[in-house]
Amino acid sequence: MSAPILDTLLVANRGEIACRVMRTAKALGLTTVAVHSATDRDARHSREADIRVDLGGSKASESYLQIDKLIAAAKASGAQAIHPGYGFLSENAGFARAIEAAGLIFLGPPASAIDAMGSKSAAKALMETAGVPLVPGYHGEAQDLETFRSAAERIGYPVLLKATAGGGGKGMKVVEDVSQLAEALASAQREAQSSFGDSRMLVEKYLLKPRHVEIQVFADQHGNCLYLNERDCSIQRRHQKVVEEAPAPGLSAELRKAMGEAAVRAAQAIGYVGAGTVEFLLDARGEFFFMEMNTRLQVEHPVTEAITGLDLVAWQIRVARGETLPMTQDQVPLLGHAIEVRLYAEDPGNDFLPATGRLELYRESSNGPGRRVDSGVEEGDSVSPFYDPMLGKLIAWGEDREQARLRLLSMLDEFAIGGLKTNLAFLRRIIAHPAFAEAQLDTGFIARYQEQLLPAARELDEDFWQAAAQAYSQSLVRRERQDDPHSPWAAVDGWRSGLPAQVALHLSADGQDRAINLQTLGADHRLQGERLLVEHQGVRREHRAIRRGDTLYLHWQGEMRSITTYDPIVAADASHSQHGGLTAPMNGSIVRVLVEAGQSVEAGAQLVVLEAMKMEHSIRAPHAGIVKALYCQEGEMVSEGSALVELEQPA
Repeated sequence: MSAPILDTLLVANRGEIACRVMRTAKALGLTTVAVHSATDRDARHSREADIRVDLGGSKASESYLQIDKLIAAAKASGAQAIHPGYGFLSENAGFARAIEAAGLIFLGPPASAIDAMGSKSAAKALMETAGVPLVPGYHGEAQDLETFRSAAERIGYPVLLKATAGGGGKGMKVVEDVSQLAEALASAQREAQSSFGDSRMLVEKYLLKPRHVEIQVFADQHGNCLYLNERDCSIQRRHQKVVEEAPAPGLSAELRKAMGEAAVRAAQAIGYVGAGTVEFLLDARGEFFFMEMNTRLQVEHPVTEAITGLDLVAWQIRVARGETLPMTQDQVPLLGHAIEVRLYAEDPGNDFLPATGRLELYRESSNGPGRRVDSGVEEGDSVSPFYDPMLGKLIAWGEDREQARLRLLSMLDEFAIGGLKTNLAFLRRIIAHPAFAEAQLDTGFIARYQEQLLPAARELDEDFWQAAAQAYSQSLVRRERQDDPHSPWAAVDGWRSGLPAQVALHLSADGQDRAINLQTLGADHRLQGERLLVEHQGVRREHRAIRRGDTLYLHWQGEMRSITTYDPIVAADASHSQHGGLTAPMNGSIVRVLVEAGQSVEAGAQLVVLEAMKMEHSIRAPHAGIVKALYCQEGEMVSEGSALVELEQPA
């Protein structure tokens, strides 16, 4: 039987994974096809493709989740194959079947394997039959509250609710006691329905101090299957991975072999083909419990590529063409160590709420040995409220773990982002933390070190304001003289402040305002290119200072601070109170309004549920009171800062 023709590949996804798949496809000589929603018309993955097809709509449910539209796009573009990426329809058996029925190639496993392993409930039942140890839980068909209440009581709190049809932290809730169960179950079911089109849930015991260790498996169409070592993905928040590394620190060769062989048996039992990941919980005694199998390429696959020297997307394409795996298990390399972090548009200081807006500044760390950035955005792009807020991933490789860790720290320091909140500084604090350096890893890492990783906002000190004032004023003068290239000032580098005495700048940074008299500055500040040189008592330090429009971005104490000017008179006029108003913390869609005007509520009561980037966020009463007015309704799109509810305290 001749190999199928595969010279044009459609990527049924967006963002960094679409860009990453297309990079390998182009290197193999394939024509690449991107699909996009109306919102993503000018997104980076659309710009980089050879061909692009407009799916219309804005939400994923109107575009990237529309199977008929995706298959029609493949037909119209001449693509013979579809790569699903991860998320969206990547683990949807109906999508795989529809692709096959259309005479196209699905770069993923057979639909039967997705059915068997894509559902967490079905996968756990299969593993139980195969004798793989399971975490105690309920994986049945009944989905009513009473069934989950009984199961949770039998298992013992705390318990973990999980969507059976997907991952990535969507539709996943920790429940500490029975009083939280009803609200958590309803919210998790809505998230699961929105993200995967399937609201079914399972519940299992929430283990304390487990490690999350997963095995990368790969199988061809000829019955060959092997494992490509393991990854440790223990550092998570909201059950979503933040840091991943390979190999897992401290894992013995014997345990690696036992877990790897168990993962291969699981894949072979269902006739698996392509890239897949078998996820385990590993306790301190070295016992491992099956969690789930992800029947797709994982977000964290680059760390496996880094320690093996392999391109997993290239393997996917070759397997889809009918080729055999290019090596045996004994030939799989394990070279050095790799660490990856996920860069998100979100506000760690505000419960990690997703951030939306324009990337006014976006500069990636430089390329080099052991350095890799997989991203889906460029400077000037916008981050919308409709999709996952991941901007990209930073991957560092070293001959050992410490070299990889230090290299990643350097990459994080070089990255520069402005225009919206990100978790960049949060990631740096994790990688720099002594416990991380000592590989003291488990899924409670972030919660355990929360005070160090998420420090309370502090007043910016006088040294910062002095540096900010000089950098801002010098960048302003530089921009003005650049507008007149014939001015003698245009040829002078390292301009020194020559503004008249008593000149004051009214600056804003990190929500703080300060009036700075330039005459009072005592340290030596000089702007050279995009570096602010600060010399004081014989010690000189450098800080990046990048101007974009009317905003100066100054790197200070590990964070990129945005500095603008303000009019003190206008600011005073605008500082009126909201009088109990509750506003939207981000752009999003109102999915539930739980109160009505005139209703009395207790402190902490849910008032409104907002959905943004496929996650639900509850707006709760900060104090007991009476709902004076409602300014939103279910199904409505709202902007960050929009008034939603007006709550007044009872007399």
